[in-house]
Amino acid sequence: MTSSPVLSRALKYGAVLTLFIALAGSLVGSLVAGTPGLVSALVGAGLTALFMGLTAASILLAGRVAKIDDSSALFFGVVLGVWLLKFVVFITILVLLRNQPFIDPIVMFVSILAAVIGSLTVDVLAFVRAREPYVGEITLPGPQSSRSDHP
Repeated sequence: MTSSPVLSRALKYGAVLTLFIALAGSLVGSLVAGTPGLVSALVGAGLTALFMGLTAASILLAGRVAKIDDSSALFFGVVLGVWLLKFVVFITILVLLRNQPFIDPIVMFVSILAAVIGSLTVDVLAFVRAREPYVGEITLPGPQSSRSDHP
């Protein structure tokens, strides 16, 4: 089983989510807080795109490193390492933007919250709709079976 169909679907859904957060957040943010609200919503949308892309890239990288053995410790190590990197980058971005005059903290919080909930929903939808088989290549018993001890 490869993760490419699931990842491509998640990236497509993620692009729609990012566009929705950018448009709706910009509209609401600019109405509520003016230009800082607009910028804050766009920063939230940019973070959505960045972190969803890093998630997909980490799984593809881990698959290549672990030679498509997605149950190996190496696979999970790469995914966990990128997850930790995303966490550090997220905290760093928040600290850098904390007291900036062009950021409205409430609008940015709401756009990031919408991004987190939306990205979790996108990942679940992409996985559920993937139609990947649960088992690999197996031979089912049936008429082509030639067992001589069967009466």
